[in-house]
Amino acid sequence: MSIKLYSYWRSSAAYRVRIALQLKGLDHDIVPVSLAPDVSEHREDAYREKNPQMLVPFFEDGDVAIGQSMAILEYLEEAYPAVPLLPIERHARASVRAFCNSICCDIHPLNNLRVLTYLSERIDATESQRFDWYANWVVEGFRSAEQFAIENSRDGAYVMGNRATLADACLVPQVYNARRFDVPLDAFPTLVSITDSCNEDAAFQAAAPEMQPDAVAQTG
Repeated sequence: MSIKLYSYWRSSAAYRVRIALQLKGLDHDIVPVSLAPDVSEHREDAYREKNPQMLVPFFEDGDVAIGQSMAILEYLEEAYPAVPLLPIERHARASVRAFCNSICCDIHPLNNLRVLTYLSERIDATESQRFDWYANWVVEGFRSAEQFAIENSRDGAYVMGNRATLADACLVPQVYNARRFDVPLDAFPTLVSITDSCNEDAAFQAAAPEMQPDAVAQTG
């Protein structure tokens, strides 16, 4: 049975997993699940039964079924170690995980669709206020991420040395989102340089939102 990734083209969490699957060269099927407000396939009964959290990504590999992007990334690292996305050294592995968590736990949850929708619908936040909220948490999180990248990226191509790791899989989608929302990134030249370098790689290109099967059909 093939790997299936339930994904939405603009979901940064799903984007992380798509990058890892491409970097590891794993055959997989993308199953689009629309998060667009006028569609909301993730809230339909069929998907709720599969994933009670009603989020993407959701991952299936034979009898294995996993939600949450970081758990999926760790599973892929253990189940398919031929192309490792964590360094060999214990300290370096922990450092990559810390970098990933700074994005996946500190930036992304405060800026995901559910939070932005709540700001609009429940407390009547204006578009400008929503932007300020979004940009604040990106800038706050990127300050430490920039410093980490300066200290650990040897040539500016990747976050950690001279090969892609899970750190890059987490960084690239977050920068994509920041650019989508026009968040100024002048203060983070290392993060921008690394992202641009990664996006020259075929694996990152294949995982990009615009390359997904649901990108043309949906604009939400």
